[in-house]
Amino acid sequence: MDRPEFVDAHVHFYDMQHPELFYAHWQPDVIHPSLGTQPRKLAERNWLAEDFIALTRAANVTKVVHVQAAIGSKDPVKETEWLQDAADRTGFPHAIAAYADLRDPNVEAVIERHCEFRNMRGIRDFSYGDYLASPDFHRGFALMEKYGLIASIAAGREDMQKLRDLAAMFPNVPIVIDHAGLPSQRTPEYFALWRSGMESAAQAENVICKISGLGMGDNSWTVDSIRPYVLQCIETFGIERSLFATNWPVDSLWSSYDAILSAYDQITSDFTQDERAALFSRNTERLYRI
Repeated sequence: MDRPEFVDAHVHFYDMQHPELFYAHWQPDVIHPSLGTQPRKLAERNWLAEDFIALTRAANVTKVVHVQAAIGSKDPVKETEWLQDAADRTGFPHAIAAYADLRDPNVEAVIERHCEFRNMRGIRDFSYGDYLASPDFHRGFALMEKYGLIASIAAGREDMQKLRDLAAMFPNVPIVIDHAGLPSQRTPEYFALWRSGMESAAQAENVICKISGLGMGDNSWTVDSIRPYVLQCIETFGIERSLFATNWPVDSLWSSYDAILSAYDQITSDFTQDERAALFSRNTERLYRI
C-alpha cells in the first residue's frame, strides 16, 4: 500500500540570527527540563521553510502546521509575522499556532495582532504552575472561541483530568494534545498510567490527540517501541480525533524524517486507505482549515 500524502501537524522553523526572535530552549547555556543539553545542537544552524521543503521533497509532504518555536521573544507576534512572510514566499507553513500568555490581562490585544496574519490558526501557551485549573488562564482561554482558534496543550498524563475539565468548560474550542501526552517511559507500569490519563482526556469530545514527538521520551526508539503508544492513541481517541506529526527538527536529534513517516506507515499498514488518509492528512487539513 502506497504511503498517503502527509500533512505535518507539528514543525518548527527558526532563524538564530533574527534580531527580534529568541529561542530559549536552544541557547548554549540552557539545560532543557526533559531533554537536557541535546536541544543545543539545534542552534548550530538555522532551520528555514526552504530547508524543510528541501528535506521533505521526496516524502510526499504537502502542507505543514508551524507550532511556536521562538520561546522567550519579547513580542511573540514577531514570530507570526516572520512565518507569514515565509508562507508568502514559499507556501510553507500553511497554518500557524502562535504563542500568547493567556494569563496576561491584556492578552486579547496580542491575539488580535496575531490574527491580522492570514495563516494564524491557534495558540500554544506552555504557561506555568497549575495553569489548567487557573481562573486567570481560563479567562484568556475563553478568547480561543471568540477568535476561532485551536488550542495546543503540552500536557502529561498527570494533567489529563484537568485537561478534560478545561475542555468541558469550553466545548467549542478544539484542544490538541501535543506529542501524544508526552509519554516519558517505556515500561508496562508507566504505559498503564499514561493510558489511563489519555482515556480521561478523550472523554471530552473536543480534545484531539496529536501523535508526534515520541523520540523525546525514547531516544533509541524503534517501530516496535512506539507501536503500542501510537495504536493506543488511535484506539482511545478514534481515527477522527487522531493525527500524525513529526516535531521536526527537534526529533531530528534521534531519527530521520523518513524513519518517522515509515514508522507511522508500518504501524497503520493494516488500516483502510480512508483511515490512513485521515491520520496522515485529512484530519489536520480539516482542523486547521488548510
